[in-house]
Amino acid sequence: MEILYNSTRNNGIRVKASEAILKGLSEDGGLFVPDHIPMLDKGLKDLAGMTYQEVAYEVMKLYLTDFTEEELKDCIVKAYDGKFDTEAIVPLVSADGAYYMELFHGATIAFKDMALSILPHLMITAAKKNGVKNEIVILTATSGDTGKAALAGFAGVKGTRIVVFYPKNGVSPVQEKQMITQKGENTYVVGIHGNFDDAQTGVKRIFADRELAERMDRQGFQFSSANSINIGRLVPQIVYYVYSYVRLLAEGKIAEGDKINVVVPTGNFGNILAAFYAKNMGLPVGKLICASNDNKVLYDFFRTGIYDKNREFVLTSSPSMDILISSNLERLIYRIGGEDGRKNAELMAALAEEGKYGITEEMQARLEDFYGNYASGEETAETIRELYEKTGYVIDTHTAVASCVYRKYKEETGDGTPAVIASTASPFKFTRSVMTAIDGKYDAMSDFELADELASLARVPVPAAIEEIRTAPVRHDHVCGKEEMKKTVEGFLGLKNIGH
Repeated sequence: MEILYNSTRNNGIRVKASEAILKGLSEDGGLFVPDHIPMLDKGLKDLAGMTYQEVAYEVMKLYLTDFTEEELKDCIVKAYDGKFDTEAIVPLVSADGAYYMELFHGATIAFKDMALSILPHLMITAAKKNGVKNEIVILTATSGDTGKAALAGFAGVKGTRIVVFYPKNGVSPVQEKQMITQKGENTYVVGIHGNFDDAQTGVKRIFADRELAERMDRQGFQFSSANSINIGRLVPQIVYYVYSYVRLLAEGKIAEGDKINVVVPTGNFGNILAAFYAKNMGLPVGKLICASNDNKVLYDFFRTGIYDKNREFVLTSSPSMDILISSNLERLIYRIGGEDGRKNAELMAALAEEGKYGITEEMQARLEDFYGNYASGEETAETIRELYEKTGYVIDTHTAVASCVYRKYKEETGDGTPAVIASTASPFKFTRSVMTAIDGKYDAMSDFELADELASLARVPVPAAIEEIRTAPVRHDHVCGKEEMKKTVEGFLGLKNIGH
């Protein structure tokens, strides 16, 4: 059955999957959502006998209904290949009463690789299907991981260019080095004076600039997004929740139909939204446990029904979650509000103008699948140390936020349902925070010395992604103010002010 995508702010806008992927964001500023969530059409037992790539096809074909079987399978084969350092693609590790779903075995050692390995292939296929002749310009804001994963995915891909904005002092040293050493003539990386929300707001503003879009079109360019606002990012993320469930089933850890809880460290809300979609497709998921750091805007929202970004922005040891505007929450708000585009547009206008909005009691009642909590910086460090001392397993700061919140959830509820924790980044991406959490004596070491020490502690090799940047030259040293972002993009593309 064909699925069309409409805007969260206007029910009248309806496009095919390939068009939604190409556009990234709807013209009215809304996000594309499927007109219905499809049900899994294969039994869980059947899926349990499949590889990651096969499960990916069975899930993604239900959403990307205007892609042929051949087109979709081709994208999947190109995405989930030797770029991943394990054949399983997503291994599950059992530690201290939970299953850690390791989503960091791709080229840039963070979960963003799971979707950004396939997005360039989906986009190029979508461009061909829609007769697009323009060069596609990927415009993205990053809080640290999306940027590098998108750069790695799009570098050297014909017919595309990519521009990434990141907060100059708001990412880890390893994250920054990964981005500024990126190869590829079609890549452009810019640090901005501001935080992630400033970068994301600037990108959304550029997307909404109709005059710029027309000028670009005349000169052979069009924008698309690699942020989690792109439905081509969200759909591949649903896959690993289905896959982790059927792995547990295949290994006899759960019986068919048993529920699992899912714990996700959350910033922009895309990763946990993918779990929500998986649950609504018929995957037996109990609670969706939303873990925040000190920027606990989501925790407060789940508790009070009021989303309020008017607060101090905190720089934490889990920088990919240092976000006060969780863009993907809009897709959930649209759903619990009865899929009313007009009503949703009003809430988003309130967020833009006053920095907050409140939902009705009826809408709040529809959030019963979710549990929200947060972990402070001290609790995050403590969780890393305790898990290492107890089991020898080392996790990164974002995963530790989730692990800590899961412990709080269990203490609060006594719920013993098996839990899958989304392990969103390799500890090697945040070596200083991870190693000093284990023991303060490591603070005197350099980042690369810490990587070597971590490898010997955790008994795992240093990932290729870290080895590569030890000596890589800096290729991008551009920095701009948040108000100069549009001018920076125009300069990179060599846009001329013609046609006026």
